[in-house]
Amino acid sequence: MTAPSPPPPSPPSPSPPSLSPPHPLSSEVPPPPEDLPQTVERALEEDIGPGDLTAALVPADALGRATILTREPALLCGIPYAQATFARLDAQLEIRWLREEGTQLEAGATFCTLSGRARALLTGERTALNFLQLLSGTATATHAYVARLAGSGCRLLDTRKTVPGLRRAQKYAVRVGGGQNHRIGLFDGILIKENHIMAAGSIGAAVARARAAGTRVPVEVEVETLEELREALAARADIALLDEFSLAALGEAVAITRAAAHPLKLEASGGVTLETVRAIADTGVDFVSVGAITKHVRAVDLSMRFEWRAAG
Repeated sequence: MTAPSPPPPSPPSPSPPSLSPPHPLSSEVPPPPEDLPQTVERALEEDIGPGDLTAALVPADALGRATILTREPALLCGIPYAQATFARLDAQLEIRWLREEGTQLEAGATFCTLSGRARALLTGERTALNFLQLLSGTATATHAYVARLAGSGCRLLDTRKTVPGLRRAQKYAVRVGGGQNHRIGLFDGILIKENHIMAAGSIGAAVARARAAGTRVPVEVEVETLEELREALAARADIALLDEFSLAALGEAVAITRAAAHPLKLEASGGVTLETVRAIADTGVDFVSVGAITKHVRAVDLSMRFEWRAAG
């Protein structure tokens, strides 16, 4: 089988606004990232290289049918990536999705059927499953946190702690799971951390330089103490990231912010788990960020089963 051609140049990266409105599960699924074709091309090139030596043992005109099922409950995510994978290998494959993106799957559920040339089915199996397993895992983990936050008014954020090369795909999965994207990368948001503050001289100086730069994105400052929070308030930052604050300290931070002449938004971060996330939200913070939903993601256990028939 001929290997995929080199991917076309990637389009310029879009700059979505930081902390955009969250995607509720009850509404339409968010559109897939613009770099989806390039991501699929890279994945196929990585797997196939100059050609699939094993699939070449199968007659070129052999036909087959396959089904994809899950062995465990999961939130389905990754359909656009799997669809693009098989379409890239053989546009004539017949693919039918029995469940929609973002829907809950029960263990044992079959959610896709495919039929067509056997070589394309065999070659695309692993790449398609890799996308579905990883992105469904990300969406499922996200949804678990979102469920704990229901009714609190606090929104779940992701981070930049993603699988290299798959950031936009994973952040798409976070949206499918009901979470909210923080900044995509270093280009579309300002997060002033300890080292930035030290280099600039102070929180006030760092925020002032961010404002002077003229970038039209929220300015966020990571703070480790209530005194640093007061400095961020005085500097007119937009958001304060409360790093590793205790529940009591989070409550104090909320009170200080609400009493301020120019309040800002509060994001809690650091060591958040499913067991602690609701208590954190109940302190009154606006956001809670969890790196584990993309960094510690566990792939969903999926399987692709085949049936073969002679060419007719």
